[in-house]
Amino acid sequence: MHLRTATAADFSFLTDVLLQAFNWSEDQTLTREQILQTPEISHYVVDWQSEVDFGFVAETDHGEPIGAAWARLLSEDDPGYRFVSSTTPELTMGVLPGNRGSGVGTALMTAIIEQAKKLDFTALSLSVEDQNPAVHLYERAGFSRVDRAGNSDTMLLHLA
Repeated sequence: MHLRTATAADFSFLTDVLLQAFNWSEDQTLTREQILQTPEISHYVVDWQSEVDFGFVAETDHGEPIGAAWARLLSEDDPGYRFVSSTTPELTMGVLPGNRGSGVGTALMTAIIEQAKKLDFTALSLSVEDQNPAVHLYERAGFSRVDRAGNSDTMLLHLA
């Protein structure tokens, strides 16, 4: 497995990963079309990659994408789910089934945090639903819960 920088050409794969992130449990059934037609969700991938977007794609040694982590700055006018601020990038990440639990998520998380620091961001945010096993990865990376709504928590990682 290796990581490479995510580019505009990764739109389709990032959308696949976003779909996996929303459908992490068997109870959820959002479709790709629903994700792309729902503004508060689609803005995580639509018009990827602006000048302030950054991220990584994990690939097998054969070049098959198996996971991704990316961050976007969203505005108060078009906030993300559980928006923190217009200066705090919102992190989205996911690993395709069959590749979870093998260190891919940890490698992606490490890379995205290091890139955020290089870009002089002071924090990263994300949202995670109850029972999502990825919360353990987020906690290990240093994210802490800062808000709660419904069945999900907003988590923040201070980088400074």
